[in-house]
This record gives sequence, structure tokens and C-alpha cells, in this order.
Amino acid sequence: MPICFQSRLSANCADVPIRRFAFGEKCYIMALSQMYLTIPNFLTLLRILAVPVFAISVWYGELATACAIFGLAAVTDLLDGFIARRFNQYSSLGAFLDPVADKLLMTIAFVLLCMPAVGLEVTIPVWVVILAIARDVIIGLFAMLEPPGSDPSRYKPSILGKITAGAEFVVISLVLLRNAVGQTCWLDIFFTWSFHVVAYLAIASGVHYFLRATNAPKANAK
Repeated sequence: MPICFQSRLSANCADVPIRRFAFGEKCYIMALSQMYLTIPNFLTLLRILAVPVFAISVWYGELATACAIFGLAAVTDLLDGFIARRFNQYSSLGAFLDPVADKLLMTIAFVLLCMPAVGLEVTIPVWVVILAIARDVIIGLFAMLEPPGSDPSRYKPSILGKITAGAEFVVISLVLLRNAVGQTCWLDIFFTWSFHVVAYLAIASGVHYFLRATNAPKANAK
């Protein structure tokens, strides 16, 4: 049985307070009375709480622990989505927190894995990190500045956006793995071109999102 954070709810939901949130490529209209702590939400909160532990592990060179945390975070991300679909445990809170958890972990990982001070053998180039983070920030700001009558379909993740997120996840995972296990020939070959792929995808998906958002009709357009 889901736990409701706020129980005030009218029969037609007309007087329920709402909040508007924007994050990444998504914009949310959240009814406070629909903020349920379901199992998927609980897993998402665990993923958020794991972010500082992951950051501390990377900073102090505990890369095996960092790899394990990053891998478990990916598993819980898949698991909470499966549970939400299989048992119909969707909620406004989950729809908001899930991408927040993903972007928080990815951003922290990007920043730490590009810092020479961490003492890693292989780091992500700073220019790649800047492009990846700037894309998310710009998209988030653009979504927040949209008027209330905007078409919600503007903010649905595109196929290109999902490919970009997947490529970023793979690169971060392999950089962590390479620093944890030491020099590996096939990984070193991978790094010669993977960083450029992530950068090109970040630019392409950002431009695609901008074009789709600016060309999409208003929700209340005739």
C-alpha cells in the first residue's frame, strides 16, 4: 500500500496544490497529494543516498567500491522501472526523482573522473564533461522557462537523447573499470574514440531537443 505524503485531495482534484518542475528533457506538473513512497521510489531514494558514498569512494581511490556502487545504481534504475510498469506503481514523485537521481550520479561521476587531483590513470577529458553537463543544464533551463501552455511532448526524451545517456553511462563505467583493474589493451583502444562519440552525441541530441522544442505546436493551439 503506497504511503501518501499529503492526504488532502478533493473528489475532482481541483483544489490540490501542484508544483512545476523541470529536469533534463522532462517537465513535470506534480500534485503534492500524489507524491507516494512506493517501492520504485524507495529504490530511487537509495540511489540518491548512494551518490555521496560513490563520490567519497572515487575521491579516496576506492575504485572497486565505486564500481560496485555505480553498477548497483544501474541495477536499481532498471529494477524500479520494471516494478513500476509490472505492478502499476507509477507516481508523480517517482517521475520526478528518477531522472534527478540519474543526472545527479552521472554529473558527480563526470566531474570526479575528469579531475587530475583524484589521481586516476585514465580520466575523461574536461571538454567532454563540459559539453555533457552544459547540455543538461541548458535543456533544464529551457524547460523551466517554458510557459504553462506548452506541449508536454516537447519534454519527452528522444531516441537520440536515450542513446546519448547510454553512451555516457558506458564511458563512465569503463573509465571506472579501467582505473580499478589497471592497464587493459582493449579498454585503452576503446578510449581513443569513445570520448569523441559522447561529445558528438551530446551536441547532436542538444541541437535535436532545441529544434523539436521550438518547432512543436503549443498544447492549446487550435
